[in-house]
Amino acid sequence: MLPAPAEDERQQPPFGRVTIIGLGLIGSSIARAVKQHMPSVRVTGFDADPAVRETALRIALCDDVADTAGTSVIDADLVILCVPVGAMAAAAADIAADLPADAIVSDVGSCKESVVEAVRAALPEATFVPAHPVAGTENSGPEAGFASLFHGRWCIVTPVEGTTPFAIERVREFWRRLGAEVETMAPDHHDRVLAVTSHLPHLIAYTIVGTASDMEEVTQSEVIKYSAGGFRDFTRIAASDPTMWRDVFLANKEAVLDMLQRFSEDLTALQRAIRWGKGDELFELFSRTRAIRRSIIEQGQDDAAPDFGRTHD
Repeated sequence: MLPAPAEDERQQPPFGRVTIIGLGLIGSSIARAVKQHMPSVRVTGFDADPAVRETALRIALCDDVADTAGTSVIDADLVILCVPVGAMAAAAADIAADLPADAIVSDVGSCKESVVEAVRAALPEATFVPAHPVAGTENSGPEAGFASLFHGRWCIVTPVEGTTPFAIERVREFWRRLGAEVETMAPDHHDRVLAVTSHLPHLIAYTIVGTASDMEEVTQSEVIKYSAGGFRDFTRIAASDPTMWRDVFLANKEAVLDMLQRFSEDLTALQRAIRWGKGDELFELFSRTRAIRRSIIEQGQDDAAPDFGRTHD
């Protein structure tokens, strides 16, 4: 997908001053993407970790890097909370006293119901438009971000009852400017969808890699030495930020446990098919899942290049 048109080719950006709270992979990618696609927008950043703030200053990630959360939002039009979902309540509380009355608050959390509850409790009078850019890598930190992270990826906006259509559309347009495809869902529906498309796969990856780690003593390091493509892909997923994913599983536990139960039942059926030599059942399942993979590629959500686009010497 081609990058979004430059700002001077379109109308004025939906926000003039954007504050990013949390300068990890997603926050730093937003900062870079804003500067690329909306260069007139002033970006202020804040991170609770002084070392991260120092790095952000060194690499000139933002126009300003504030020393406190409150200072960072004083003149903001849009404030984006880019912290783990377990830290959303504290991050929202930290800006409550200094948040302009007309500012819009958003977030990037991959769980929405718990985030909505936490932020609305801390900022009951604020205009809050939750969002979730479905994009990322296994890397973290302010130097891990890149401006094209959101190109062609989905950003799901999950507005809460009573939010004005104008505020929702401004946030939708912001993400469109960063190159994302924008969809709208109810918060609870989002959490069920992401439980199966994102949260459960991560849980499975963590489990498989953990099992392989336990097997290392038995196989005398052959698990790592002879890792095939499938296992390597699991290790990439399992290398994701542990703080973020700990918070995701705890925040979205009901939906995750529901999907995990469904998966366990399907896994038992697959185990039975293998045990009793039911090749037709296996072939039907593998054919159906192969078709899903092809549809994902057709929709531009992944790379069809051999070996998942890996480069080789």
